[in-house]
Amino acid sequence: MWQRIQTIFLIIVMVSMIGTIFFPIWTYQHGTENSHELYALHYTAKDGGVATPQYFPYSLTAILAVAAATMAIISIGKFRNRLLQRKLGALNSLFMTGTVASAVYFITQLSRTHSMAGQEYGLGLYLPVVAVVANFVANRFIMRDEKIVRDSDRLR
Repeated sequence: MWQRIQTIFLIIVMVSMIGTIFFPIWTYQHGTENSHELYALHYTAKDGGVATPQYFPYSLTAILAVAAATMAIISIGKFRNRLLQRKLGALNSLFMTGTVASAVYFITQLSRTHSMAGQEYGLGLYLPVVAVVANFVANRFIMRDEKIVRDSDRLR
């Protein structure tokens, strides 16, 4: 299990999706005491030093990220059934794409209410993209292993 390269890429998927939850996706700084931060789990507006978090609907991004990380863990454990591993990888791609899409949607909605100056995109926006690429590469290596096994069965 650990000697296969796709396991390393699936671990990268898992770590990236868990990191998405803890790093900011988008920040907006207006003045010294007014700031707005979007995380995968919540949106926090700090006005005059008072922070007010909102969890709904912003937690949808975190739910999809946790689902994708869980799917990567399950996929690592299914190393003996490569066909199931490929199906889990395809489903995981949908979860990760949903994570990116929901983050971009919420950023777009929040950007409309704030001026463009002072906005920054955080690491939480880029980590799901890294996870999508790592999942794609892991699926390619899973397909390569399946082809090697099929070719060796044909030689017997």
